[in-house]
Amino acid sequence: MADTVLYEVSDGLATITLNRPEAMNALNIATKVALREAVESAAGDDAVRAVLLTAAGERAFCVGQDLKEHIGLLVSDRETGTSHTMSTVKEHYNPIVRALAGMRKPVVAGVNGVAAGAGFGLALAADYRVVADTASFNTSFAKVALTADSGISWTLPRVVGAGRATDLLLFPRSISAQEAQEIGIVNRLVPSAELRDEALKVARALAEGPTVAYAAIKEAVGYGFTHSLSETLDKEDELQTRAGSSEDHVIAVQAFVNKEKPKYLGR
Repeated sequence: MADTVLYEVSDGLATITLNRPEAMNALNIATKVALREAVESAAGDDAVRAVLLTAAGERAFCVGQDLKEHIGLLVSDRETGTSHTMSTVKEHYNPIVRALAGMRKPVVAGVNGVAAGAGFGLALAADYRVVADTASFNTSFAKVALTADSGISWTLPRVVGAGRATDLLLFPRSISAQEAQEIGIVNRLVPSAELRDEALKVARALAEGPTVAYAAIKEAVGYGFTHSLSETLDKEDELQTRAGSSEDHVIAVQAFVNKEKPKYLGR
């Protein structure tokens, strides 16, 4: 794995850190490949019960595609009559977002600065966003004559509504952390100096929690967006049966009866 992405697992928590602060954590090919590998490793590792996605530096979480690399690839495609450059959506962004949003464990994004373009998409693919008060968000795509990718056309309308999402995509602008909280993008807003500690605190709490129940909650919320009430009730029945048969459910009930704090096993 390239050193542009750091990966560490400790006590059930996988921490994935974008590590190109000098480039505002822009996504060049090496970084996208490393990020895909890290996210897929976390998703497939049963020892990992939660994931924290964050970034090095103070200025940026991720400004999206590395346009300096991108323009060189575009010129090469034009000269050779190929179209390899835009295959990055299929090869990199799609599997990264699928793994983040689809993994059966909670994902926390610790947004320390600017999140733009695909960087915004990565933050939205997480289940919970802890955001520094100095951070900002920007869809950015239309500014460079592109449409949405990194899942934003799916995630953003579900967070802020279709009308506001369309506005933000057609007329990209910088959204302050405070406004982002008001429209539902931010789950927890903290002073910049406290971002790393607070994001880690949230992620560790989830890593110590009932993993099977968290997976069911993720699945239930996603399912409910695209299905009828009747179908969703059936899904809730299915998922509740699954959660109710977990070891953690028994542990939780016993702890409640005994007035103790449960110590979950994640199964």
